[in-house]
Amino acid sequence: MKLVLWDIDHTLIATRGVGREIFGYCFEQVTGCPMREQAAVDGMTEPVIFRETAKLHGITSDRTMFEAFARLSAEQHQLRAGELRERGHALPGAARVLATLAALDEVEQTVVTGNIRVAAETKLSVFGLDTRIRFPIGGYGEDDDERAELVRIAIRRASHSLNTPLTPQDVLLVGDTPADVAAARANHVRMLAVATGRSTTTELRQAGADLVAPDLENSSLVIRALTGR
Repeated sequence: MKLVLWDIDHTLIATRGVGREIFGYCFEQVTGCPMREQAAVDGMTEPVIFRETAKLHGITSDRTMFEAFARLSAEQHQLRAGELRERGHALPGAARVLATLAALDEVEQTVVTGNIRVAAETKLSVFGLDTRIRFPIGGYGEDDDERAELVRIAIRRASHSLNTPLTPQDVLLVGDTPADVAAARANHVRMLAVATGRSTTTELRQAGADLVAPDLENSSLVIRALTGR
């Protein structure tokens, strides 16, 4: 059995500003303070982005505040799904590579993402990318602050659900940031980095990715990364 862990934003889809707008709206509703700036988001989990953004505004946040933010964010992603569909898009090759992997025997696909689960499901469903993903075995922003721990959570959930103990050699992580690479290396799983976000192929290679690609157009490269051949 092989397990593919997908990052979402800038790996499979682009929201073209809708995600930031939702974050800003929810941040203001929960804190009472308009969001003047947002903390770094690349590779970060939602709890960390919320906490660090609050700090930029002189606000000390706690878990209860984040949970209120997460509930509102889930509602807003669902309410603005149509806008997300109109303004955002699936990245080139994403649908095809998900379908190609789904057709392989003994390969399961899920997500490891800093998004909360409802947002993750909504983002992929509006672009028709959800049918290949087993969401219950993924790792999400509400599960832990650290991306490396989300990888471990997903592997544990998948092993339990599939009744198959998965080793690091059975797992491939696909993402677009050095933080994704670091999470893969921390768990000794294979890493395919795609330069579809802000990081260049050189930066991703220097971060230690096993394979680096400009995008997801080459499905055979993903299979090669998964099998190690």
